[in-house]
Amino acid sequence: MLKGGNGQNGGSRRRILLVDDEADILEVLELALLKMGMDVERAMTVAEAKRHLEKGGFHLCLTDMRLPDGSGLDLVEFIGRHCPAVPVAVITAFGSTENAVAALKAGAFDYLSKPVSLEQLRSLVKSALTLPEPAPSQGAARGLLGSSPAMEEARRLIDKLARSQAPVYITGESGSGKELAARLIHEQSARAAKPFVAVNCGAIPENLVESEFFGYKKGAFTGAEQDRDGFFQAADGGTLFLDEVADLPLSMQVKLLRAIQEKKVRKVGATQEENVDVRIISATHQSLSECVESGRFRQDLYYRLNVIELKMPPLREMAGDIPPIVEAVLRRLAEQAGLETVPAISRDAMEALCRHPFPGNVRELENILERALALSSGGAINPEDLNLPTPSGEFAPPAAEAPDQAYSLPDYLDQVERAAILSALEKTRYNKTAAAKLLGISFRALRYRLERLGLD
Repeated sequence: MLKGGNGQNGGSRRRILLVDDEADILEVLELALLKMGMDVERAMTVAEAKRHLEKGGFHLCLTDMRLPDGSGLDLVEFIGRHCPAVPVAVITAFGSTENAVAALKAGAFDYLSKPVSLEQLRSLVKSALTLPEPAPSQGAARGLLGSSPAMEEARRLIDKLARSQAPVYITGESGSGKELAARLIHEQSARAAKPFVAVNCGAIPENLVESEFFGYKKGAFTGAEQDRDGFFQAADGGTLFLDEVADLPLSMQVKLLRAIQEKKVRKVGATQEENVDVRIISATHQSLSECVESGRFRQDLYYRLNVIELKMPPLREMAGDIPPIVEAVLRRLAEQAGLETVPAISRDAMEALCRHPFPGNVRELENILERALALSSGGAINPEDLNLPTPSGEFAPPAAEAPDQAYSLPDYLDQVERAAILSALEKTRYNKTAAAKLLGISFRALRYRLERLGLD
Protein backbone atom coordinates (compact mmCIF):
# COMPACT_ATOMS: atom_id res chain seq x y z
CA MET A 1 0.00 0.00 0.00
CA LEU A 2 1.29 3.45 -0.92
CA LYS A 3 1.68 6.17 1.63
CA GLY A 4 -1.12 8.68 1.92
CA GLY A 5 -2.90 10.91 4.36
CA ASN A 6 -6.31 12.32 5.15
CA GLY A 7 -5.64 15.50 7.01
CA GLN A 8 -5.39 14.02 10.51
CA ASN A 9 -1.75 14.90 11.09
CA GLY A 10 -1.98 17.92 13.28
CA GLY A 11 -1.32 21.41 11.94
CA SER A 12 0.82 20.55 8.88
CA ARG A 13 -0.25 21.95 5.52
CA ARG A 14 -2.45 19.70 3.46
CA ARG A 15 -1.17 18.50 0.11
CA ILE A 16 -3.54 18.19 -2.83
CA LEU A 17 -2.87 16.58 -6.19
CA LEU A 18 -4.55 18.36 -9.12
CA VAL A 19 -4.88 16.38 -12.37
CA ASP A 20 -6.06 18.08 -15.57
CA ASP A 21 -4.66 18.48 -19.10
CA GLU A 22 -5.86 22.10 -19.41
CA ALA A 23 -3.31 24.53 -18.00
CA ASP A 24 -5.80 27.35 -17.44
CA ILE A 25 -8.10 25.14 -15.32
CA LEU A 26 -5.11 23.96 -13.28
CA GLU A 27 -4.15 27.59 -12.72
CA VAL A 28 -7.60 28.61 -11.45
CA LEU A 29 -7.96 25.59 -9.15
CA GLU A 30 -4.44 25.95 -7.80
CA LEU A 31 -4.96 29.62 -6.95
CA ALA A 32 -8.19 28.80 -5.13
CA LEU A 33 -6.52 26.04 -3.12
CA LEU A 34 -3.46 28.13 -2.30
CA LYS A 35 -5.80 30.77 -0.85
CA MET A 36 -7.16 28.02 1.40
CA GLY A 37 -3.66 27.36 2.70
CA MET A 38 -3.07 24.14 0.75
CA ASP A 39 0.07 22.85 -0.91
CA VAL A 40 -0.62 21.83 -4.50
CA GLU A 41 1.08 19.44 -6.93
CA ARG A 42 0.06 19.35 -10.58
CA ALA A 43 -0.21 16.51 -13.09
CA MET A 44 -1.49 16.54 -16.66
CA THR A 45 -1.72 12.79 -17.35
CA VAL A 46 -2.72 9.61 -15.55
CA ALA A 47 0.87 8.34 -15.64
CA GLU A 48 2.25 11.54 -14.12
CA ALA A 49 -0.42 11.49 -11.41
CA LYS A 50 0.45 7.90 -10.49
CA ARG A 51 4.13 8.85 -10.13
CA HIS A 52 3.17 11.62 -7.69
CA LEU A 53 0.89 9.27 -5.74
CA GLU A 54 3.63 6.67 -5.42
CA LYS A 55 5.71 9.22 -3.50
CA GLY A 56 2.85 9.57 -0.98
CA GLY A 57 1.94 12.40 1.38
CA PHE A 58 -1.29 13.55 -0.32
CA HIS A 59 -4.50 14.32 1.52
CA LEU A 60 -6.77 14.68 -1.53
CA CYS A 61 -6.67 14.05 -5.28
CA LEU A 62 -8.83 16.14 -7.61
CA THR A 63 -8.87 14.86 -11.19
CA ASP A 64 -10.59 15.64 -14.46
CA MET A 65 -12.46 12.75 -16.08
CA ARG A 66 -10.91 13.16 -19.55
CA LEU A 67 -7.12 12.89 -19.71
CA PRO A 68 -4.76 12.30 -22.67
CA ASP A 69 -3.68 8.81 -21.60
CA GLY A 70 -6.77 7.55 -19.85
CA SER A 71 -9.69 8.47 -17.63
CA GLY A 72 -10.17 9.90 -14.19
CA LEU A 73 -11.78 6.56 -13.34
CA ASP A 74 -8.35 4.96 -13.81
CA LEU A 75 -7.01 7.15 -11.03
CA VAL A 76 -10.04 6.47 -8.81
CA GLU A 77 -9.42 2.72 -9.12
CA PHE A 78 -5.64 3.10 -8.67
CA ILE A 79 -6.08 5.13 -5.47
CA GLY A 80 -8.70 2.69 -4.17
CA ARG A 81 -6.24 -0.20 -4.56
CA HIS A 82 -2.99 1.44 -3.46
CA CYS A 83 -3.79 4.37 -1.15
CA PRO A 84 -7.40 4.07 0.04
CA ALA A 85 -6.89 6.66 2.81
CA VAL A 86 -6.63 9.39 0.13
CA PRO A 87 -10.06 10.67 -0.94
CA VAL A 88 -10.37 11.35 -4.67
CA ALA A 89 -12.89 13.63 -6.36
CA VAL A 90 -13.54 13.95 -10.09
CA ILE A 91 -14.44 16.89 -12.32
CA THR A 92 -17.07 16.02 -14.90
CA ALA A 93 -18.39 17.85 -17.92
CA PHE A 94 -21.55 19.90 -17.41
CA GLY A 95 -24.60 17.67 -17.45
CA SER A 96 -22.56 14.46 -17.57
CA THR A 97 -24.60 12.57 -15.02
CA GLU A 98 -23.39 9.16 -16.24
CA ASN A 99 -19.74 10.04 -15.60
CA ALA A 100 -20.50 11.36 -12.13
CA VAL A 101 -22.43 8.22 -11.18
CA ALA A 102 -19.70 5.98 -12.64
CA ALA A 103 -17.05 7.79 -10.59
CA LEU A 104 -19.02 7.48 -7.35
CA LYS A 105 -19.63 3.78 -7.96
CA ALA A 106 -15.90 3.30 -8.60
CA GLY A 107 -15.16 4.77 -5.17
CA ALA A 108 -14.80 8.52 -5.70
CA PHE A 109 -15.42 10.63 -2.61
CA ASP A 110 -17.43 13.22 -4.57
CA TYR A 111 -17.57 15.06 -7.89
CA LEU A 112 -17.69 18.60 -9.27
CA SER A 113 -19.32 19.70 -12.54
CA LYS A 114 -17.79 22.17 -14.99
CA PRO A 115 -17.69 25.08 -14.79
CA VAL A 116 -16.34 24.47 -11.29
CA SER A 117 -17.97 26.59 -8.59
CA LEU A 118 -15.26 27.81 -6.20
CA GLU A 119 -17.78 27.71 -3.35
CA GLN A 120 -18.53 24.05 -4.06
CA LEU A 121 -14.80 23.37 -4.42
CA ARG A 122 -14.08 24.82 -0.99
CA SER A 123 -16.93 22.83 0.54
CA LEU A 124 -15.71 19.58 -1.04
CA VAL A 125 -12.11 20.14 0.11
CA LYS A 126 -13.16 20.91 3.68
CA SER A 127 -15.28 17.75 3.82
CA ALA A 128 -12.54 15.57 2.35
CA LEU A 129 -9.93 16.85 4.79
CA THR A 130 -12.09 16.14 7.83
CA LEU A 131 -12.70 12.50 6.97
CA PRO A 132 -11.91 10.24 9.95
CA GLU A 133 -9.31 7.52 9.63
CA PRO A 134 -10.66 4.16 8.40
CA ALA A 135 -11.57 2.14 11.50
CA PRO A 136 -12.90 -1.32 12.33
CA SER A 137 -16.67 -1.63 12.16
CA GLN A 138 -18.44 0.10 15.04
CA GLY A 139 -21.95 -0.97 14.06
CA ALA A 140 -22.50 -3.46 16.89
CA ALA A 141 -21.46 -0.91 19.49
CA ARG A 142 -24.01 1.55 18.16
CA GLY A 143 -27.06 -0.68 17.95
CA LEU A 144 -26.66 -2.63 14.70
CA LEU A 145 -26.59 -6.04 16.34
CA GLY A 146 -25.76 -9.46 14.96
CA SER A 147 -22.72 -11.42 13.80
CA SER A 148 -24.24 -13.29 10.84
CA PRO A 149 -22.39 -12.97 7.50
CA ALA A 150 -25.18 -10.78 6.10
CA MET A 151 -24.96 -8.31 8.99
CA GLU A 152 -21.16 -8.30 8.96
CA GLU A 153 -21.28 -7.43 5.26
CA ALA A 154 -23.77 -4.63 5.94
CA ARG A 155 -21.49 -3.19 8.64
CA ARG A 156 -18.45 -3.43 6.35
CA LEU A 157 -20.26 -1.52 3.62
CA ILE A 158 -21.51 1.09 6.11
CA ASP A 159 -17.92 1.80 7.17
CA LYS A 160 -16.89 2.13 3.52
CA LEU A 161 -19.82 4.39 2.62
CA ALA A 162 -19.02 6.69 5.54
CA ARG A 163 -15.86 7.73 3.64
CA SER A 164 -17.78 8.78 0.53
CA GLN A 165 -20.26 11.44 -0.46
CA ALA A 166 -22.03 9.11 -2.89
CA PRO A 167 -25.83 8.83 -2.67
CA VAL A 168 -26.83 5.59 -0.96
CA TYR A 169 -30.00 3.59 -1.54
CA ILE A 170 -30.88 1.32 1.42
CA THR A 171 -33.17 -1.61 0.75
CA GLY A 172 -34.79 -3.90 3.24
CA GLU A 173 -38.06 -4.93 4.75
CA SER A 174 -39.95 -2.80 7.24
CA GLY A 175 -38.24 -2.81 10.63
CA SER A 176 -34.88 -4.12 9.37
CA GLY A 177 -32.89 -1.08 10.51
CA LYS A 178 -32.68 1.12 7.39
CA GLU A 179 -32.76 4.41 9.29
CA LEU A 180 -30.26 3.13 11.85
CA ALA A 181 -27.89 2.22 9.00
CA ALA A 182 -28.31 5.70 7.51
CA ARG A 183 -27.51 7.29 10.87
CA LEU A 184 -24.39 5.15 11.24
CA ILE A 185 -23.16 6.25 7.81
CA HIS A 186 -23.71 9.88 8.81
CA GLU A 187 -22.15 9.57 12.27
CA GLN A 188 -18.95 8.01 10.91
CA SER A 189 -18.63 10.49 8.03
CA ALA A 190 -17.06 13.93 7.62
CA ARG A 191 -20.60 15.32 8.00
CA ALA A 192 -21.07 13.96 11.53
CA ALA A 193 -20.99 17.43 13.14
CA LYS A 194 -23.79 18.63 10.85
CA PRO A 195 -27.51 17.73 10.96
CA PHE A 196 -29.01 14.36 10.09
CA VAL A 197 -32.55 15.07 8.87
CA ALA A 198 -34.88 12.07 8.43
CA VAL A 199 -38.00 12.54 6.30
CA ASN A 200 -40.86 10.08 5.82
CA CYS A 201 -41.82 10.89 2.24
CA GLY A 202 -45.11 9.01 2.50
CA ALA A 203 -46.35 11.11 5.42
CA ILE A 204 -46.34 14.50 3.63
CA PRO A 205 -49.52 15.64 1.83
CA GLU A 206 -48.86 16.06 -1.90
CA ASN A 207 -49.78 19.76 -1.90
CA LEU A 208 -47.17 20.48 0.79
CA VAL A 209 -44.25 18.40 -0.50
CA GLU A 210 -42.41 21.17 -2.36
CA SER A 211 -42.66 23.71 0.47
CA GLU A 212 -41.61 21.10 3.04
CA PHE A 213 -38.54 20.11 1.04
CA PHE A 214 -37.40 23.51 -0.23
CA GLY A 215 -39.03 25.98 2.15
CA TYR A 216 -41.04 29.05 1.22
CA LYS A 217 -41.01 32.85 1.26
CA LYS A 218 -43.40 35.01 3.23
CA GLY A 219 -46.60 35.52 1.24
CA ALA A 220 -45.92 32.66 -1.18
CA PHE A 221 -49.35 31.22 -0.38
CA THR A 222 -52.15 31.61 2.12
CA GLY A 223 -50.78 30.98 5.59
CA ALA A 224 -47.12 31.69 4.67
CA GLU A 225 -46.71 34.43 7.29
CA GLN A 226 -42.91 34.31 7.39
CA ASP A 227 -39.94 32.83 5.55
CA ARG A 228 -39.32 29.20 6.37
CA ASP A 229 -36.51 26.79 5.51
CA GLY A 230 -37.22 23.32 4.17
CA PHE A 231 -35.60 19.95 4.72
CA PHE A 232 -32.73 20.74 2.35
CA GLN A 233 -31.78 23.92 4.21
CA ALA A 234 -32.16 22.16 7.57
CA ALA A 235 -29.75 19.42 6.45
CA ASP A 236 -27.23 21.82 4.84
CA GLY A 237 -23.73 20.44 5.39
CA GLY A 238 -25.16 17.17 6.66
CA THR A 239 -27.29 14.26 5.51
CA LEU A 240 -30.88 14.14 4.26
CA PHE A 241 -32.46 10.71 4.75
CA LEU A 242 -35.47 10.13 2.49
CA ASP A 243 -37.39 7.20 3.94
CA GLU A 244 -40.07 5.60 1.73
CA VAL A 245 -38.80 7.65 -1.20
CA ALA A 246 -41.00 5.59 -3.57
CA ASP A 247 -44.03 7.44 -2.17
CA LEU A 248 -42.93 10.81 -3.58
CA PRO A 249 -45.34 12.14 -6.22
CA LEU A 250 -43.96 12.32 -9.78
CA SER A 251 -44.18 16.12 -9.83
CA MET A 252 -41.83 16.30 -6.84
CA GLN A 253 -39.47 13.70 -8.26
CA VAL A 254 -38.58 16.09 -11.10
CA LYS A 255 -37.73 18.88 -8.66
CA LEU A 256 -35.78 16.54 -6.38
CA LEU A 257 -33.68 15.33 -9.33
CA ARG A 258 -32.74 18.88 -10.25
CA ALA A 259 -31.87 19.77 -6.65
CA ILE A 260 -29.55 16.76 -6.42
CA GLN A 261 -27.85 17.48 -9.76
CA GLU A 262 -27.46 21.24 -9.36
CA LYS A 263 -26.97 21.26 -5.57
CA LYS A 264 -29.31 24.25 -5.49
CA VAL A 265 -32.90 24.77 -4.36
CA ARG A 266 -35.46 27.54 -4.79
CA LYS A 267 -37.95 28.28 -2.05
CA VAL A 268 -41.60 28.46 -3.03
CA GLY A 269 -42.24 32.09 -3.92
CA ALA A 270 -38.54 32.97 -4.34
CA THR A 271 -36.86 34.23 -7.50
CA GLN A 272 -33.31 33.18 -6.63
CA GLU A 273 -31.82 29.75 -6.01
CA GLU A 274 -29.59 29.04 -3.04
CA ASN A 275 -26.72 26.58 -2.76
CA VAL A 276 -27.15 23.57 -0.49
CA ASP A 277 -24.58 20.97 0.44
CA VAL A 278 -26.53 17.84 1.29
CA ARG A 279 -25.77 14.14 1.04
CA ILE A 280 -28.81 12.09 0.06
CA ILE A 281 -29.50 8.68 1.57
CA SER A 282 -32.79 7.10 0.53
CA ALA A 283 -34.68 3.99 1.52
CA THR A 284 -37.88 2.12 0.86
CA HIS A 285 -39.37 -1.27 1.63
CA GLN A 286 -40.75 -1.38 -1.93
CA SER A 287 -38.84 -2.47 -5.03
CA LEU A 288 -37.81 0.82 -6.60
CA SER A 289 -36.93 -0.89 -9.89
CA GLU A 290 -40.49 -2.26 -10.08
CA CYS A 291 -41.82 1.24 -9.39
CA VAL A 292 -39.73 2.47 -12.34
CA GLU A 293 -41.14 -0.27 -14.60
CA SER A 294 -44.70 0.59 -13.60
CA GLY A 295 -44.15 4.30 -14.27
CA ARG A 296 -44.55 5.35 -10.63
CA PHE A 297 -40.92 6.41 -10.23
CA ARG A 298 -38.66 8.32 -12.63
CA GLN A 299 -35.84 6.28 -14.09
CA ASP A 300 -33.37 9.20 -14.11
CA LEU A 301 -34.00 9.86 -10.41
CA TYR A 302 -33.66 6.15 -9.67
CA TYR A 303 -30.16 6.13 -11.18
CA ARG A 304 -29.19 9.23 -9.20
CA LEU A 305 -30.36 7.75 -5.89
CA ASN A 306 -29.26 4.17 -6.49
CA VAL A 307 -25.55 4.90 -6.93
CA ILE A 308 -24.57 2.44 -4.19
CA GLU A 309 -27.05 -0.02 -2.73
CA LEU A 310 -26.96 -1.21 0.88
CA LYS A 311 -29.16 -4.20 1.69
CA MET A 312 -30.30 -4.65 5.27
CA PRO A 313 -30.96 -8.36 5.91
CA PRO A 314 -34.30 -9.51 7.35
CA LEU A 315 -34.23 -11.03 10.82
CA ARG A 316 -35.40 -14.44 9.56
CA GLU A 317 -32.08 -14.73 7.68
CA MET A 318 -30.19 -14.16 10.93
CA ALA A 319 -31.79 -16.81 13.17
CA GLY A 320 -28.50 -17.35 15.01
CA ASP A 321 -28.44 -13.68 15.97
CA ILE A 322 -31.85 -13.70 17.67
CA PRO A 323 -30.65 -14.77 21.18
CA PRO A 324 -27.99 -12.02 21.53
CA ILE A 325 -30.37 -9.44 20.06
CA VAL A 326 -33.08 -10.51 22.54
CA GLU A 327 -30.64 -10.14 25.45
CA ALA A 328 -29.47 -6.72 24.26
CA VAL A 329 -33.02 -5.45 23.79
CA LEU A 330 -34.09 -6.73 27.21
CA ARG A 331 -31.12 -4.96 28.81
CA ARG A 332 -32.12 -1.69 27.16
CA LEU A 333 -35.80 -2.08 28.11
CA ALA A 334 -34.91 -2.90 31.71
CA GLU A 335 -32.68 0.17 31.89
CA GLN A 336 -35.43 2.37 30.46
CA ALA A 337 -37.92 0.95 32.97
CA GLY A 338 -35.51 1.51 35.88
CA LEU A 339 -35.33 -2.19 36.74
CA GLU A 340 -32.44 -3.31 38.91
CA THR A 341 -32.10 -6.67 37.14
CA VAL A 342 -32.59 -7.72 33.55
CA PRO A 343 -35.57 -10.11 33.24
CA ALA A 344 -34.67 -13.66 32.30
CA ILE A 345 -36.23 -15.36 29.32
CA SER A 346 -37.11 -19.04 29.52
CA ARG A 347 -35.66 -21.58 27.10
CA ASP A 348 -39.12 -22.29 25.67
CA ALA A 349 -39.73 -18.59 25.07
CA MET A 350 -36.36 -18.18 23.35
CA GLU A 351 -37.05 -21.21 21.14
CA ALA A 352 -40.44 -19.75 20.23
CA LEU A 353 -38.77 -16.50 19.21
CA CYS A 354 -36.17 -18.34 17.13
CA ARG A 355 -38.98 -20.14 15.25
CA HIS A 356 -40.99 -16.98 14.62
CA PRO A 357 -40.63 -15.56 11.04
CA PHE A 358 -40.67 -11.89 12.19
CA PRO A 359 -42.35 -10.16 9.24
CA GLY A 360 -41.74 -6.89 11.13
CA ASN A 361 -38.07 -7.76 11.74
CA VAL A 362 -36.16 -6.18 14.64
CA ARG A 363 -38.86 -3.56 15.25
CA GLU A 364 -41.40 -6.35 15.74
CA LEU A 365 -39.02 -8.19 18.08
CA GLU A 366 -38.60 -5.05 20.20
CA ASN A 367 -42.37 -4.58 20.43
CA ILE A 368 -42.93 -8.24 21.38
CA LEU A 369 -40.33 -8.04 24.15
CA GLU A 370 -41.68 -4.73 25.46
CA ARG A 371 -45.16 -6.24 25.61
CA ALA A 372 -43.85 -9.42 27.26
CA LEU A 373 -41.99 -7.40 29.86
CA ALA A 374 -45.23 -5.66 30.80
CA LEU A 375 -47.29 -8.88 30.86
CA SER A 376 -44.90 -11.24 32.65
CA SER A 377 -45.86 -11.83 36.26
CA GLY A 378 -42.96 -13.99 37.42
CA GLY A 379 -39.20 -13.66 37.35
CA ALA A 380 -38.90 -14.87 33.76
CA ILE A 381 -40.56 -14.27 30.42
CA ASN A 382 -42.43 -17.37 29.25
CA PRO A 383 -43.97 -18.28 25.87
CA GLU A 384 -47.46 -17.18 26.91
CA ASP A 385 -46.09 -13.71 27.73
CA LEU A 386 -44.92 -13.27 24.13
CA ASN A 387 -48.37 -13.56 22.53
CA LEU A 388 -46.76 -14.65 19.28
CA PRO A 389 -48.99 -15.04 16.22
CA THR A 390 -50.27 -18.48 15.37
CA PRO A 391 -49.29 -19.95 11.95
CA SER A 392 -52.45 -18.45 10.45
CA GLY A 393 -51.17 -15.00 11.37
CA GLU A 394 -53.64 -14.23 14.18
CA PHE A 395 -52.58 -13.58 17.71
CA ALA A 396 -53.38 -16.37 20.13
CA PRO A 397 -55.17 -15.20 23.27
CA PRO A 398 -53.45 -15.80 26.62
CA ALA A 399 -53.74 -19.41 27.68
CA ALA A 400 -56.41 -20.16 30.29
CA GLU A 401 -54.99 -20.81 33.74
CA ALA A 402 -56.12 -22.80 36.72
CA PRO A 403 -59.14 -21.26 38.47
CA ASP A 404 -57.12 -20.09 41.47
CA GLN A 405 -54.67 -18.26 39.18
CA ALA A 406 -57.07 -17.09 36.47
CA TYR A 407 -57.07 -13.56 35.11
CA SER A 408 -60.00 -11.38 35.96
CA LEU A 409 -62.19 -11.13 32.87
CA PRO A 410 -61.34 -7.42 32.21
CA ASP A 411 -57.59 -8.17 32.42
CA TYR A 412 -57.94 -11.16 30.14
CA LEU A 413 -59.91 -9.18 27.54
CA ASP A 414 -57.41 -6.31 27.74
CA GLN A 415 -54.58 -8.71 26.90
CA VAL A 416 -56.46 -10.10 23.91
CA GLU A 417 -57.33 -6.60 22.71
CA ARG A 418 -53.76 -5.35 23.19
CA ALA A 419 -52.37 -8.28 21.21
CA ALA A 420 -54.83 -7.77 18.35
CA ILE A 421 -54.11 -4.03 18.12
CA LEU A 422 -50.33 -4.49 18.17
CA SER A 423 -50.62 -7.16 15.49
CA ALA A 424 -52.61 -4.81 13.26
CA LEU A 425 -50.17 -1.96 13.83
CA GLU A 426 -47.20 -4.13 12.95
CA LYS A 427 -48.91 -5.38 9.77
CA THR A 428 -49.67 -1.81 8.65
CA ARG A 429 -46.26 -0.40 9.61
CA TYR A 430 -47.87 1.61 12.43
CA ASN A 431 -50.28 3.44 10.17
CA LYS A 432 -53.17 3.95 12.60
CA THR A 433 -55.76 4.65 9.92
CA ALA A 434 -54.89 1.43 8.08
CA ALA A 435 -54.75 -0.52 11.36
CA ALA A 436 -58.24 0.68 12.32
CA LYS A 437 -59.56 -0.43 8.93
CA LEU A 438 -57.90 -3.85 9.37
CA LEU A 439 -59.47 -4.22 12.82
CA GLY A 440 -62.91 -3.17 11.53
CA ILE A 441 -63.22 -0.19 13.87
CA SER A 442 -63.13 3.59 13.40
CA PHE A 443 -59.95 5.61 13.79
CA ARG A 444 -61.45 7.35 16.82
CA ALA A 445 -62.26 3.98 18.43
CA LEU A 446 -58.67 2.82 17.85
CA ARG A 447 -57.28 6.00 19.37
CA TYR A 448 -59.49 5.55 22.44
CA ARG A 449 -58.32 1.94 22.89
CA LEU A 450 -54.64 2.91 22.47
CA GLU A 451 -54.99 5.51 25.23
CA ARG A 452 -56.90 3.16 27.53
CA LEU A 453 -54.36 0.37 27.10
CA GLY A 454 -51.36 2.68 27.45
CA LEU A 455 -50.15 1.97 23.92
CA ASP A 456 -50.37 5.43 22.36
